[in-house]
Amino acid sequence: MSKAIIEITRSHAYLAAARAAARRLDAGEGLPEADYHLGFENATRLFGELTPARMALLEALQQTGPTSIYALAKQLGRNYSNVHADVAKLIEHDLIHKDRAGKVLVPWDEIQIRVTLGAERAA
Repeated sequence: MSKAIIEITRSHAYLAAARAAARRLDAGEGLPEADYHLGFENATRLFGELTPARMALLEALQQTGPTSIYALAKQLGRNYSNVHADVAKLIEHDLIHKDRAGKVLVPWDEIQIRVTLGAERAA
């Protein structure tokens, strides 16, 4: 099952995971099939990029399957140019893809959003 995980990523945790993967590769070990991870530095940034309208768009597109932006805007009852802008932003984050016919789709079976507040405190 392909999964996109959207989360708040602390730089030290990201670097530690990258170093561990590099050590496994250097040792000749293969890496397991990985989920797609999209990290933001804080909850404000995460929810600034994944607005309620964009999350509704993702849900609708995941249920509908590949479709045109025009049909998606009509389905959502939204202005075409606003939906187009949201689709472009979600493509930028690799949460939506475009197929050869120009239709947009969600390539993930599952999208998880993980938010932990207060896990780290400044010393």
